[in-house]
Amino acid sequence: MKTEASTPAMAPILLIEDESSVSAFVRAALERRGYSIVSAQSGEEGLRRLQAGTFAGVISDIRMPGEMNGADVHHWIRRHRPELQARIILISGDTANSETQWLLREQSTPCIEKPFRVQELISIVEKTFGKP
Repeated sequence: MKTEASTPAMAPILLIEDESSVSAFVRAALERRGYSIVSAQSGEEGLRRLQAGTFAGVISDIRMPGEMNGADVHHWIRRHRPELQARIILISGDTANSETQWLLREQSTPCIEKPFRVQELISIVEKTFGKP
């Protein structure tokens, strides 16, 4: 039974994804499982939300247009929100990229590769953030 909305487990998950179809897919799958989702369409918007809010965790695309990509968000979290460092899931359509490989290897950050199935997403979310 949910009693304290202020506990980290009850906080929403921040979803940072620039592709609207992927964002809608992830949001729908997770909300059906009982998670609350706050969306951002860029790294910069995600950073603003991180600075202003409390989140159970972060799901972020690695490659996004703009000044800040998912790797940059990950580095910011490590420096400024260390309590979220183990509560990040990255999404990538390009895990062969050397920067992506380094990030995944050096930080032991879970990554889900596009395209992915709902059950694969749910499994990694439950393992990383717990069940709602």
